[in-house]
Amino acid sequence: MYKPVLLGICFLIMASGFSQESEMAEIEGGTYIPLYGNDSLPVSVENFKIDKYPVTNREYQMFVQENPKWKKSEVKALFADARYLDHWKNDTELKSDELENAPVTNVSWFAARAYCKWKGKRLPTLDEWEYVAMADKETADARKKDGYNEFILSWYEKPKSFHQEVGSTYENYWGVYDMHGMVWEWTADFNSVIISGETRRDENQDNNLFCGSAAIGSSDLMNYAAFMRYAFRSSVKGNYSIRNLGFRCAQDSNEKENSANEAL
Repeated sequence: MYKPVLLGICFLIMASGFSQESEMAEIEGGTYIPLYGNDSLPVSVENFKIDKYPVTNREYQMFVQENPKWKKSEVKALFADARYLDHWKNDTELKSDELENAPVTNVSWFAARAYCKWKGKRLPTLDEWEYVAMADKETADARKKDGYNEFILSWYEKPKSFHQEVGSTYENYWGVYDMHGMVWEWTADFNSVIISGETRRDENQDNNLFCGSAAIGSSDLMNYAAFMRYAFRSSVKGNYSIRNLGFRCAQDSNEKENSANEAL
Protein backbone atom coordinates (compact mmCIF):
# COMPACT_ATOMS: atom_id res chain seq x y z
CA MET A 1 0.00 0.00 0.00
CA TYR A 2 3.01 2.29 0.38
CA LYS A 3 4.47 1.70 -3.06
CA PRO A 4 2.57 4.52 -4.86
CA VAL A 5 3.61 7.00 -2.18
CA LEU A 6 7.25 5.94 -2.32
CA LEU A 7 7.28 6.05 -6.11
CA GLY A 8 5.75 9.50 -6.03
CA ILE A 9 8.39 10.75 -3.62
CA CYS A 10 11.17 9.29 -5.79
CA PHE A 11 9.68 10.92 -8.88
CA LEU A 12 9.51 14.30 -7.18
CA ILE A 13 13.13 14.02 -6.06
CA MET A 14 14.32 13.19 -9.57
CA ALA A 15 12.12 15.82 -11.19
CA SER A 16 13.40 18.53 -8.89
CA GLY A 17 17.00 17.74 -9.75
CA PHE A 18 17.75 17.01 -6.11
CA SER A 19 21.28 15.87 -5.35
CA GLN A 20 23.41 15.71 -2.23
CA GLU A 21 25.72 18.28 -3.77
CA SER A 22 23.12 21.04 -3.26
CA GLU A 23 23.02 20.60 0.53
CA MET A 24 24.44 23.35 2.72
CA ALA A 25 26.15 23.29 6.10
CA GLU A 26 25.45 25.87 8.80
CA ILE A 27 28.67 27.48 9.99
CA GLU A 28 28.82 29.16 13.38
CA GLY A 29 30.84 32.34 13.07
CA GLY A 30 33.78 33.35 15.19
CA THR A 31 37.20 34.95 14.93
CA TYR A 32 40.49 33.65 13.59
CA ILE A 33 43.90 35.04 12.73
CA PRO A 34 44.55 34.73 8.99
CA LEU A 35 48.07 33.89 7.93
CA TYR A 36 48.88 36.96 5.86
CA GLY A 37 51.77 38.14 8.01
CA ASN A 38 53.19 38.80 11.45
CA ASP A 39 50.96 41.81 12.08
CA SER A 40 47.70 40.04 11.19
CA LEU A 41 44.78 40.91 13.43
CA PRO A 42 41.87 38.62 14.31
CA VAL A 43 39.17 38.57 11.64
CA SER A 44 35.50 38.14 12.52
CA VAL A 45 33.38 35.76 10.47
CA GLU A 46 29.60 35.97 10.79
CA ASN A 47 27.31 32.95 10.79
CA PHE A 48 26.84 31.70 7.23
CA LYS A 49 26.04 28.64 5.14
CA ILE A 50 28.27 26.90 2.63
CA ASP A 51 27.72 24.07 0.18
CA LYS A 52 28.72 20.74 1.65
CA TYR A 53 30.23 19.73 -1.70
CA PRO A 54 31.87 21.49 -4.65
CA VAL A 55 29.59 22.18 -7.62
CA THR A 56 29.61 19.22 -10.01
CA ASN A 57 29.74 19.04 -13.79
CA ARG A 58 26.18 17.74 -13.77
CA GLU A 59 24.96 20.77 -11.83
CA TYR A 60 26.88 23.13 -14.05
CA GLN A 61 25.35 21.49 -17.14
CA MET A 62 21.93 22.52 -15.86
CA PHE A 63 23.18 26.06 -15.42
CA VAL A 64 24.54 26.46 -18.96
CA GLN A 65 21.41 24.88 -20.44
CA GLU A 66 19.27 27.55 -18.76
CA ASN A 67 21.81 30.34 -19.32
CA PRO A 68 23.08 29.97 -22.92
CA LYS A 69 25.48 32.89 -22.68
CA TRP A 70 27.67 30.72 -20.42
CA LYS A 71 28.04 27.94 -23.00
CA LYS A 72 31.52 27.28 -24.38
CA SER A 73 30.57 28.61 -27.79
CA GLU A 74 28.88 31.74 -26.43
CA VAL A 75 30.91 32.99 -23.49
CA LYS A 76 32.93 36.14 -24.10
CA ALA A 77 36.72 36.13 -23.64
CA LEU A 78 36.38 38.99 -21.18
CA PHE A 79 34.59 36.62 -18.78
CA ALA A 80 36.37 33.31 -19.50
CA ASP A 81 39.54 32.43 -21.35
CA ALA A 82 40.03 29.79 -24.07
CA ARG A 83 40.33 26.96 -21.53
CA TYR A 84 36.77 27.46 -20.27
CA LEU A 85 35.08 24.03 -19.90
CA ASP A 86 37.99 22.49 -21.81
CA HIS A 87 37.09 19.05 -20.42
CA TRP A 88 33.61 19.17 -22.04
CA LYS A 89 32.99 17.71 -25.49
CA ASN A 90 30.76 20.59 -26.54
CA ASP A 91 28.34 23.10 -25.06
CA THR A 92 26.33 20.55 -23.10
CA GLU A 93 28.18 17.22 -23.16
CA LEU A 94 31.11 15.97 -21.11
CA LYS A 95 34.03 14.13 -22.67
CA SER A 96 33.49 11.31 -20.18
CA ASP A 97 30.47 10.16 -18.17
CA GLU A 98 32.86 9.66 -15.24
CA LEU A 99 33.00 13.43 -14.88
CA GLU A 100 29.29 13.88 -14.19
CA ASN A 101 29.58 13.80 -10.39
CA ALA A 102 33.11 15.18 -10.29
CA PRO A 103 33.69 18.84 -9.36
CA VAL A 104 33.36 21.19 -12.32
CA THR A 105 36.67 22.86 -13.16
CA ASN A 106 37.93 25.05 -16.00
CA VAL A 107 35.43 27.69 -14.92
CA SER A 108 36.29 31.35 -14.45
CA TRP A 109 35.53 33.46 -11.40
CA PHE A 110 32.88 35.31 -13.43
CA ALA A 111 31.20 32.03 -14.36
CA ALA A 112 31.35 30.69 -10.80
CA ARG A 113 29.84 33.92 -9.47
CA ALA A 114 27.06 33.78 -12.08
CA TYR A 115 26.25 30.17 -11.17
CA CYS A 116 25.97 31.00 -7.47
CA LYS A 117 23.75 33.99 -8.25
CA TRP A 118 21.54 31.72 -10.37
CA LYS A 119 21.14 29.47 -7.32
CA GLY A 120 20.24 32.43 -5.10
CA LYS A 121 23.63 32.19 -3.40
CA ARG A 122 27.08 33.76 -3.68
CA LEU A 123 30.72 32.75 -3.63
CA PRO A 124 32.20 32.43 -0.14
CA THR A 125 34.59 35.15 0.93
CA LEU A 126 38.24 34.25 1.34
CA ASP A 127 37.88 34.47 5.13
CA GLU A 128 34.78 32.28 5.14
CA TRP A 129 36.49 29.64 3.02
CA GLU A 130 39.66 29.65 5.14
CA TYR A 131 37.59 29.55 8.33
CA VAL A 132 35.88 26.33 7.22
CA ALA A 133 39.12 24.94 5.79
CA MET A 134 40.82 25.13 9.21
CA ALA A 135 38.72 22.21 10.44
CA ASP A 136 39.62 18.54 10.44
CA LYS A 137 37.22 15.76 11.39
CA GLU A 138 37.07 16.62 15.09
CA THR A 139 38.29 20.20 15.51
CA ALA A 140 37.14 23.57 14.20
CA ASP A 141 40.74 24.82 14.05
CA ALA A 142 43.25 22.04 13.39
CA ARG A 143 46.05 24.22 12.04
CA LYS A 144 48.33 23.51 15.00
CA LYS A 145 48.22 19.78 14.32
CA ASP A 146 51.31 18.62 12.45
CA GLY A 147 49.50 15.74 10.81
CA TYR A 148 46.77 17.99 9.44
CA ASN A 149 49.12 20.33 7.61
CA GLU A 150 51.19 17.40 6.36
CA PHE A 151 48.04 15.85 4.90
CA ILE A 152 47.17 19.02 3.00
CA LEU A 153 50.70 19.48 1.70
CA SER A 154 50.86 15.85 0.58
CA TRP A 155 47.71 16.42 -1.47
CA TYR A 156 49.22 19.50 -3.11
CA GLU A 157 52.16 17.34 -4.23
CA LYS A 158 50.08 14.53 -5.74
CA PRO A 159 49.11 14.30 -9.42
CA LYS A 160 45.53 15.50 -9.71
CA SER A 161 42.63 13.24 -10.69
CA PHE A 162 39.51 15.02 -11.91
CA HIS A 163 37.30 11.94 -12.13
CA GLN A 164 36.90 11.77 -8.35
CA GLU A 165 33.30 12.15 -7.20
CA VAL A 166 32.43 14.90 -4.75
CA GLY A 167 32.13 13.64 -1.20
CA SER A 168 35.08 11.28 -1.66
CA THR A 169 37.17 12.99 1.00
CA TYR A 170 36.44 13.22 4.71
CA GLU A 171 33.59 15.13 6.37
CA ASN A 172 35.06 17.89 8.52
CA TYR A 173 33.92 19.33 11.85
CA TRP A 174 31.27 21.47 10.13
CA GLY A 175 29.87 18.67 7.97
CA VAL A 176 31.64 19.97 4.85
CA TYR A 177 33.45 17.71 2.38
CA ASP A 178 36.34 18.13 -0.06
CA MET A 179 37.83 21.36 1.27
CA HIS A 180 41.18 19.64 0.77
CA GLY A 181 42.14 16.66 -1.33
CA MET A 182 40.19 17.45 -4.48
CA VAL A 183 40.43 20.83 -6.28
CA TRP A 184 41.33 24.44 -5.50
CA GLU A 185 38.27 26.70 -5.18
CA TRP A 186 37.35 30.26 -6.14
CA THR A 187 36.39 32.78 -3.46
CA ALA A 188 34.51 36.04 -3.94
CA ASP A 189 37.55 38.16 -3.08
CA PHE A 190 40.22 35.74 -4.29
CA ASN A 191 42.78 38.49 -4.99
CA SER A 192 42.24 40.58 -1.87
CA VAL A 193 45.46 39.29 -0.32
CA ILE A 194 48.52 39.81 -2.49
CA ILE A 195 51.58 37.89 -1.41
CA SER A 196 54.30 39.88 -3.17
CA GLY A 197 54.72 43.30 -1.57
CA GLU A 198 51.82 45.64 -2.20
CA THR A 199 50.66 44.39 -5.63
CA ARG A 200 51.56 41.91 -8.32
CA ARG A 201 52.70 44.88 -10.42
CA ASP A 202 55.55 45.78 -8.09
CA GLU A 203 58.46 46.96 -10.21
CA ASN A 204 60.95 45.12 -8.01
CA GLN A 205 58.85 42.01 -7.46
CA ASP A 206 60.59 38.80 -6.49
CA ASN A 207 58.93 35.86 -8.21
CA ASN A 208 59.91 33.62 -5.30
CA LEU A 209 57.37 35.48 -3.20
CA PHE A 210 54.57 33.71 -5.07
CA CYS A 211 55.62 30.36 -3.63
CA GLY A 212 57.54 29.02 -0.64
CA SER A 213 59.41 32.11 0.44
CA ALA A 214 56.10 33.89 1.04
CA ALA A 215 55.86 31.82 4.21
CA ILE A 216 58.62 33.82 5.92
CA GLY A 217 56.00 36.45 6.82
CA SER A 218 53.67 33.92 8.35
CA SER A 219 52.25 34.31 11.83
CA ASP A 220 52.41 30.51 12.02
CA LEU A 221 55.31 29.09 10.01
CA MET A 222 53.90 25.56 10.26
CA ASN A 223 50.92 26.47 8.09
CA TYR A 224 52.78 26.67 4.81
CA ALA A 225 49.72 25.11 3.13
CA ALA A 226 47.70 28.30 3.65
CA PHE A 227 50.40 30.37 2.01
CA MET A 228 50.36 28.12 -1.02
CA ARG A 229 46.68 28.96 -1.38
CA TYR A 230 47.23 32.71 -0.93
CA ALA A 231 50.05 32.65 -3.48
CA PHE A 232 47.91 30.74 -5.95
CA ARG A 233 45.00 33.15 -5.56
CA SER A 234 47.20 36.18 -6.04
CA SER A 235 48.51 34.78 -9.33
CA VAL A 236 45.18 34.39 -11.15
CA LYS A 237 42.72 36.72 -12.87
CA GLY A 238 38.94 36.59 -12.94
CA ASN A 239 38.68 35.20 -16.47
CA TYR A 240 41.19 32.38 -15.90
CA SER A 241 39.82 28.86 -16.34
CA ILE A 242 42.14 26.34 -14.70
CA ARG A 243 42.05 22.55 -14.80
CA ASN A 244 42.23 22.08 -11.04
CA LEU A 245 40.14 25.10 -9.99
CA GLY A 246 36.46 24.70 -9.12
CA PHE A 247 34.08 26.30 -6.62
CA ARG A 248 31.22 25.96 -4.17
CA CYS A 249 28.61 28.51 -3.10
CA ALA A 250 27.77 30.18 0.19
CA GLN A 251 24.87 32.10 1.65
CA ASP A 252 24.19 34.40 4.57
CA SER A 253 22.45 32.52 7.37
CA ASN A 254 19.33 34.68 7.22
CA GLU A 255 18.86 34.16 3.49
CA LYS A 256 16.73 31.47 1.93
CA GLU A 257 17.94 29.68 -1.18
CA ASN A 258 16.24 31.08 -4.25
CA SER A 259 16.73 29.14 -7.48
CA ALA A 260 14.54 31.46 -9.53
CA ASN A 261 16.20 32.44 -12.81
CA GLU A 262 17.27 36.04 -13.13
CA ALA A 263 19.27 37.92 -15.70
CA LEU A 264 22.94 37.05 -15.26
